[in-house]
Amino acid sequence: MADVLSQAEIDALLAALAAGEVSEEDLPEEQGAPKRYDFRRPNKFSKEQLRTLQLLHENWARILSGFLSGYLRSNVTVAVSGVDQLTFDDFIRSLPTPTLLAVFTLDPLPGAAVMETNPSFLFPVIDLLFGGTGEMPDKLREFTEIEISVGQRLAEKLLENLSFAWRDVFKVNPVVEGVETNPRLQQIISPSEVVAVITLTTTVGAESRGLINLCFPHLTLEPVLSQLSRFYHMRPSEPPDASAIQNLQYWLGKVPLDMTVLVGESILSVQEFLRLAEGDVVVLDRRFGEDLDVLVGQVKRYRAQPGLLGRRLAVQITGLAEGG
Repeated sequence: MADVLSQAEIDALLAALAAGEVSEEDLPEEQGAPKRYDFRRPNKFSKEQLRTLQLLHENWARILSGFLSGYLRSNVTVAVSGVDQLTFDDFIRSLPTPTLLAVFTLDPLPGAAVMETNPSFLFPVIDLLFGGTGEMPDKLREFTEIEISVGQRLAEKLLENLSFAWRDVFKVNPVVEGVETNPRLQQIISPSEVVAVITLTTTVGAESRGLINLCFPHLTLEPVLSQLSRFYHMRPSEPPDASAIQNLQYWLGKVPLDMTVLVGESILSVQEFLRLAEGDVVVLDRRFGEDLDVLVGQVKRYRAQPGLLGRRLAVQITGLAEGG
């Protein structure tokens, strides 16, 4: 890596060049080729922000894998394949026709976003919901009205899980505003507007592979861009909710535990054990008056003394066991 010149060294070099003391041939050559930058399509999302979006939606993909597997009763895997920024027009032109576009809002964020469920994902899912084996049709066709209605309900369930993935950064409430099957008719923002696109690959069953695309306009994410930048440097911490702690303690108190009192132990041979009969006395390794061991589960926790509680045998806790 080339040395970085101070401002004084730069001024001295320019003065020497102007005075003719240094020729242009003596100047160091620039390292690396210049990079092209399109000012008509500026990059509005930093690499750090795109990385944060990828991590957030990797969590969403894991949630969807579990949800869809249980919802469809079939093995479904979802994974993030890429995050990129491009213009809304480029995103729309990259989509097949037909496909199912769900326009949704992220209350309280402004504007609207788009989720595209590819036919290669949606057709097997609809087939499973209707009792099929999750296969693609032989020929790609338009969606029926019933399939569009089922697809909209599925989109609502997918976006409902999106709020769980986003809650550590910003609490949002996704609401589906409508669906469309022709991408060319969907113009929620200007075609030149920069958007962040998260692409997820899906596998339904053993062979059916598809795509889910999320498109977030820069206008929608602008209020939370600062949080996306610093989220993984300093994760926001919220004070614990007193009612949540109280509920947790209440339900933990309802968990049953096995408690065992160990009176003592003795070592017998198999022959001695087989000769035991009613009335025999087994000598234990514990002296009279010595504390007994109280086990919670399989772990020794307390020391206790034996006694009676009414007509029942009982023990009185006298202290913690060593290491308990």
